[in-house]
Amino acid sequence: MMNVVEIWILAIATIALAVFNWEFSIKARRFHGVYRFFSFESIVILLLINWRFWFIDPFSWSQIVSWILLFGSIPLALGGFRLLRNVGRPLGQFENTTKLVTGGVYRYIRHPLYASLILLGLGVLFKDISSIGVVLAMVNLGAMIATAKTEEREMVRAFGTEYEDYMQRTKMFIPHVI
Repeated sequence: MMNVVEIWILAIATIALAVFNWEFSIKARRFHGVYRFFSFESIVILLLINWRFWFIDPFSWSQIVSWILLFGSIPLALGGFRLLRNVGRPLGQFENTTKLVTGGVYRYIRHPLYASLILLGLGVLFKDISSIGVVLAMVNLGAMIATAKTEEREMVRAFGTEYEDYMQRTKMFIPHVI
C-alpha cells in the first residue's frame, strides 16, 4: 500500500504528465500521446509500489532479470532520441520529424522509444512481482501498442507510401518477431 508521500508524488506526477501530454501531443494534434499518458502513468505507479525492493536480494533471478531489462531500455531510448533529433530534422518538438528515420535502431524496429518504455515497465515489475504489478505492466504494454498503432496512422498521413513501405520492412518492437 502506498503511504501519504507516495500518493502526493503520484498526484504531482499525474498532473505533470497530463500537462506534458497536453502541451506536446494534444495541442499539436498528435493523439498517440493520449495512450502514451497511460504508459507513463502505469510506470510511475510501478515505481512507487516497487521502489523499496530495488536493492533487496540483488542476486535473485528476478533482480537479475530486472537489471537486464532496465539497462536494455537505455540504449533504445538514447539511440532513438539521438536519431530523431539528428536525422529526423524535427520541426519544433523532437517528435515532429520532417524526414523519415530508417537507419540505426530504426532499421530493425519502428518504435525503439516505445520498446524502451516496455522494457522499463517490465524491469520495474521484476523488482517485486505482484498481481497489481502484472496488471500495471499489462496496462503499459497495451498503452504502448495503442500508442504505436495510433502514431503509425499519423506517420502514414505525414510520409505516405514511404512509411507504408518502411512498415513492411520492419517490426513494431522486437526485430524479426513483433
